[in-house]
Parts: sequence; structure tokens; C-alpha cells
Amino acid sequence: MKKILLFASGTGSNVENIIQYFKNYDDITVVSVFTNNPNAKVLDKAKKYNVPTLIFNKEELSGDFVLDKIHELKPDLIILAGFLWKFPEHIIAEYPNKIINIHPALLPKYGGKGMYGMKVHQTVLDNKEKETGITIHYVNEHYDEGKFIFQQKVNIEDCASADEIITKIHELEHKYFPEIIEKLLTSNL
Repeated sequence: MKKILLFASGTGSNVENIIQYFKNYDDITVVSVFTNNPNAKVLDKAKKYNVPTLIFNKEELSGDFVLDKIHELKPDLIILAGFLWKFPEHIIAEYPNKIINIHPALLPKYGGKGMYGMKVHQTVLDNKEKETGITIHYVNEHYDEGKFIFQQKVNIEDCASADEIITKIHELEHKYFPEIIEKLLTSNL
């Protein structure tokens, strides 16, 4: 059985999509959802599917508490799905090439500290980009600089607002993120 551990900070639309995608698989399962936000809507989504959750603070993440919990679960893949804190180097060192993130833009553009969610989409719109997309990448010690696994583009010339861009990005995320996770876990990538 391949085990997925999800980290999220917000509403959890990608988390819910990943849980739904794998819920009927015999060989891949979501073992838990970890969050730094006790008010995150992702907690409700995990509860809806009976997926265990863990809430932690900065000190617990930077110390051994979260790492010990990860060790207990023995995940095959750790997925950052809207997790907004910088991932600690000591956890990355323990799980090389086992931690992935999805970014709502075509990296290396529009990445780095503070570039997430609406900030990314508004900047893309303000810069009058003709296309944007998603980047799925390995996590390293720098924001959004890990080796790329997958990118997908979408034309946004018809978008008049950041909200319209978000809709297109969510479609890409929901289609491709679970597929890439599955390929990583089944060694087809």
C-alpha cells in the first residue's frame, strides 16, 4: 500500500480532490492531512472523508514533533497542497525526492516567498501575461526552486480578472495533480 501525507493551510480544494481521486484505490491511500491552521476548511474536508488530521504550530514544525509524526505514518509521498509555510530543511533531508508541491504559475516566473494564491494570479494579470499554468515540483530548501516534475499551460487572454484566472488554474490542478501523484507512486514518471 502506497501512503500519501497531505499538508495544507487553507480551504483544501486540492486535498479534497486528491482524497476523492484515490478513495477507491486498493494500493494507494491518503493516511493523514497535516495543517498549521486550526481554522482551515481543509479540516472539515478531511473529516468528511474520515481522514485523520494533525494541527501543529511553527515550533512543532521546526522541531521534532511533526517529523516524529511523519515517521510514524511512513508516507511514500508528502504532498504540499496549498501549504503556505516554508518546509523545514530537516524534514526535506529525511525525505529526499519524496516531497512535492504544486504552484499556481509557470515557474520560475511568479514564485518565491509571498507568491501564492491570489497574489500570483493578480500579478500574472497585472503583467498582461497571455498564458499561465501550474508547476508540480520537488520541494527543496528554497521556495519554489525544486526540480520540476510537470508543467501545464493555459491561455488567459480572455481573462479580465484574477478570479477568472483562478478558475482556469483550479481546473488544471484538479485534473493533473492526482494523475502526477499516481505516476510518481507507480514509478511511471
